[in-house]
Amino acid sequence: MNKYVIIVAGGKGLRMGGEIPKQFLPLSGKPVLMRTAEAFYRYDNRIRIVLVLPADQQTYWQRLCERYQFTVPHQVAAGGETRFQSVKNGLTLIKEEKEGIVGVHDGVRPFVSKEMITRCYEMAETKRAVIPVTEMMETVRHTVGEESETVPRDEYKLVQTPQVFAVSLLKKAYRQTYSSQFTDDASVVEALGEKVYLTEGNWENIKITTPFDWQIGELLAKRQLS
Repeated sequence: MNKYVIIVAGGKGLRMGGEIPKQFLPLSGKPVLMRTAEAFYRYDNRIRIVLVLPADQQTYWQRLCERYQFTVPHQVAAGGETRFQSVKNGLTLIKEEKEGIVGVHDGVRPFVSKEMITRCYEMAETKRAVIPVTEMMETVRHTVGEESETVPRDEYKLVQTPQVFAVSLLKKAYRQTYSSQFTDDASVVEALGEKVYLTEGNWENIKITTPFDWQIGELLAKRQLS
């Protein structure tokens, strides 16, 4: 069964406080997006990788690939105005309609583990829609206006990527009209009435969006090299 991953990297880097989009910043000597793509290539060097980048960032990415001698095979799709449109554009590069498994992953999650990727893809072969989650470790409160109340944290999970689906299912889901209720790929699939299954995520699979995340990322990258 063919395997694919659509890596969405359309961030502007504003929360990092710089002009260069965070997915291109070097983390311990290598751009974040390259680390992310390599994680999937290490999982399976036959996986077909689609990077979704804004059109005005693609030339810069090509230059980075030359500078860092990045040779992981991949295709590039144009990003859209929303994440929904970006994933939809990435899906157009996957010609397969009936067979195959496709994951959708955030470009700034470079520390996804091989074990978790394997688990998600293997489960998706039978379950068709699988997302990784982690437990809530802190107390959670629900707020309405000025009022708030504690809610049972064991009833909530934190969602990660890759979110992995049968290709045919994800393509069908993305034929729907966009809704503001689509916060991730699982919500798009659920709008079809399909069940989404959960599997264990990995704590190191952080999404690098703030300077503090970057500090943690530097430590994780150095640990990978040790």
